Parts: sequence; C-alpha cells; structure tokens
Amino acid sequence: MQHCKVVVFESPEIPLRLVDTLIPALKEQEILVRNEYATLCRSDIYTYTGMRKEKNPTILGHEIIGRIVSFGSNLKEFDLRGNALQVGDRITWAIFASNPESEYAKRGMPQKAADLFKYGHEQITPDSSLHGGLSEYTLLRKNTPVIKVEENIPLPVSAIINCAVATVAGAIRTAGDLSEKKVLICGTGMLGIIACAMAKTKGAAEIYAMDTNPERLEVAKEFGASETCLIESGQKNLQKLFTEKTGKQITIDVLIDFSGSPDAMENIMDLLGIGGTAVWIGSTFPQRKTQIDAEKVVRKILTIKGLHNYNETDLDKAVTFIEEKHTSFPFEKLIYDGFTLNTVNEAFTHAVEKNNFRVGIKTVVS
Repeated sequence: MQHCKVVVFESPEIPLRLVDTLIPALKEQEILVRNEYATLCRSDIYTYTGMRKEKNPTILGHEIIGRIVSFGSNLKEFDLRGNALQVGDRITWAIFASNPESEYAKRGMPQKAADLFKYGHEQITPDSSLHGGLSEYTLLRKNTPVIKVEENIPLPVSAIINCAVATVAGAIRTAGDLSEKKVLICGTGMLGIIACAMAKTKGAAEIYAMDTNPERLEVAKEFGASETCLIESGQKNLQKLFTEKTGKQITIDVLIDFSGSPDAMENIMDLLGIGGTAVWIGSTFPQRKTQIDAEKVVRKILTIKGLHNYNETDLDKAVTFIEEKHTSFPFEKLIYDGFTLNTVNEAFTHAVEKNNFRVGIKTVVS
C-alpha cells in the first residue's frame, strides 16, 4: 500500500507536523488527486492562530489545485461541464462534497446540505484522511464537483479558484446584475481585490473600494477599482468620509462587504441608495452583534443578503473567469511563493506577520 506525507494541525500551541500516512484504497466514485499547489486562505490562518476553532487533528488547506492519479469504481468520468476526465488531468474541485439530491442542494445551496463534507475542515480519523490541501494527495469524495483546468493558467492562480474566486463569483451572483451599477467593495483583501476585477468584467459603471490599508487600495486600482477610500478602524461617519475622499455625493447601488467588521457593516449601509442591495460575505468569525437601522431598510427598500461559501455554479463561473481573465489582471502578484510542505510552519508565520493576500505552498516534500 502506498504512503504519502501530510501536514497535521492539532492546536495553535503545537507546531504543524509533517507525518507519513497510508493512501487508502479508493471507494466507489472517489478520485485520488496528486496535489500540486495550495494557498493559505484566511480561514486557515484563523484556525492556525486560534481565532477560529476547527475539528482536530486535521489537514488544513482547501484552496488547492492538483492532477488526477486514479479513479474509484462506478465513477462517471466527466467534470461539471461534461468534459471527459482522465488520469493526468489538472483539476480544481469544490471545497465541499454533499448529496445533490438533498433539500438544500436542490435550492441551490449544496454547501449547507446535512451530509456536508468540507475539504480542509474535517477531522483525521482512522477511516478518514487525505482531505486537506497541505498534503501530497487529496482523496475526493463522492459527489465532489470537479472541473478540468487549462494548463496555461499559472499554478498559484489556479489554486485560488476553488475558494477565493468561487466565493466572489457567488457574491456577484447574489448581488444580481451589476451592469451600469455603482458598486462598493468594502475590504480589499484577496476576495475584495478579485471582486473589483469581476465587477469590472460585469460592466459596473463605477467600482469604489474601501479599506483601512492604503497599500491594498493601490492594488485594488490595478484590478478595476475606479476610486478608493481609506478609512480608519472604527470610523463612524463613512458617508461623510466617502464624500470628502471622492469629492462626490454618491449613492451606491450594490455594496459587497468582505471586511466582516460590524462597525463597517453598520455605518456603510447609509451609502446605499433607494432599492440598494448589500451582500455580506466576511463575517465568518466570532464577533459582536451587528445593529441595523430597520426604518432605513424599510424606507429605502434595501435588501441585505448573506453568503457563506458557494455552489457548483459559482465554481464553474470562477473557472471561466480565470480562464478568460488571468492575463487581464496581475493575479500572480497577489500570491507570495516559495514554501513547500517541509516549510509549512514558516509559511504560516510569514502569512501572519506579513499579512500577504495569499501565501503559496508547493505541495511537495523537498
């Protein structure tokens, strides 16, 4: 039986360990993938530092790209788009596996199905392993959406498709038609930057980016932001600040929040015009309760939507976006490269200290 190396996370107090484990025999409709590259998502860093609690021990990493090694029995060897799959194909896959016939899946929310399995978030047990990106291999479970990825896309850029890009695709879907709309992106981390680019390609009339980090706002301009607005943490009167910074009295049609900051979400709502829509994405960690002026919501006929993760349609849209636009925007500059599975502790330390958009890890043992 073949062996491979995996990186095990137990708790924030214990360094990540590179250990040897067995590759199990494939079950029905499973796919064995040789991982090629992983990037550290913000949720990985939150778990590593203890800000987020995860089942443990686990194998972190869900932003990942790899190649097919073998297929389990009775698998229909086609991807989500109907393309034939074969050994050696480079593929991306959803961060989840779930029953497509479940109630939530039929309602367009397979990521909330009762039998949900999430890559990079599952506990290692004697019967379940190889489910995270920080490993030489990933074992894709039955009902995992899979899409073949073009070879000309750089590995680091391919890796971000199945979390960052797919989540943004879900945010854009949730926001609705952006054509000729004024769009505000709050929070210009990795997702916010991608959202600027995607809103640009969707025909938004204006794209405003808001953040507490001036360097990230400069990057946002390279990804389609028309104007940027620097705010200080905890700043309250964002409507006044926004007017002063841009020199315009502007009402926003669509607000997409990736910051997850209750202060920002509360105060930025005043920028929405009549019939505006707010989409909240970033609130995926413990925080105080957010307070909203219900009268303003009613009188301005506002819509507030939330999205956690994404569905298989969003994954398809994400792949298409990167296929078509990976040379139109400087995606590679967002990923700090240079680590392997042997140096994964150094990779996390670098990510925490430098706060890069993404830190990349070649999933090899050097």
